Amino acid sequence: MGRFWDERAAENALYFIDNNASYEDTDEERFWAGGRTTLDKFLELSGVDLPAGGVAVEIGCGVGRLTRPLAERTAFVHAVDVSERMLALARDRHAELENVEWIHGDGTSLAGVGDGVADVCISQIVFQHIPDPAITLGYVREIGRVLADGGVAGFQVSNDPKIHAMPFRERMKMKLRRHGPRGQGDAPWLGSAVELDDLRTAAAEGGMDIENVYGEGTQFCLVRTRRLPR
Repeated sequence: MGRFWDERAAENALYFIDNNASYEDTDEERFWAGGRTTLDKFLELSGVDLPAGGVAVEIGCGVGRLTRPLAERTAFVHAVDVSERMLALARDRHAELENVEWIHGDGTSLAGVGDGVADVCISQIVFQHIPDPAITLGYVREIGRVLADGGVAGFQVSNDPKIHAMPFRERMKMKLRRHGPRGQGDAPWLGSAVELDDLRTAAAEGGMDIENVYGEGTQFCLVRTRRLPR
């Protein structure tokens, strides 16, 4: 997955993070401003509050579109991503953020983030791109590991398998086209859906309760979990 997202970062990082943007002419001011709006909406729908003096973990930070507003509202952010190119862009764009640690993730875990260090953990439009749901469930268990007792997580998963299916001919057409976005017929873009029963099991294995599910049965299913006392 890291190689795939390195290639997307080199191609057009902002577009592949916000597909509402124009592929040919990305409006950077709109892109960064939209990060604040996206974070606010995500927190509202998931029911997650950011502790002003707390520590946050962001899974799939990309170029830091949500990381900056997170860093402004918390004491420290561990920002994790599988793409070194995305992280290089993030470090360059947000060099002045002294309360952010940019972590190159291994694509299966939150290695580099300590046990029980986080008050809040978030992930938005990341897990839906993971082609193997078992990896997403592994991340859910990892969220339980890094959360402090009573800590809260809000994350988005896809709960609609239909949107991840693409006919073979369409996939090949996207692979062969010379212009426009690349990679959208590839597994790390198409991703996979997660069954909520499996998600509940993984959350419990990570020592968490699921407190709220918003958007069950859709691509944009938001889940709020809380870490139980160890």
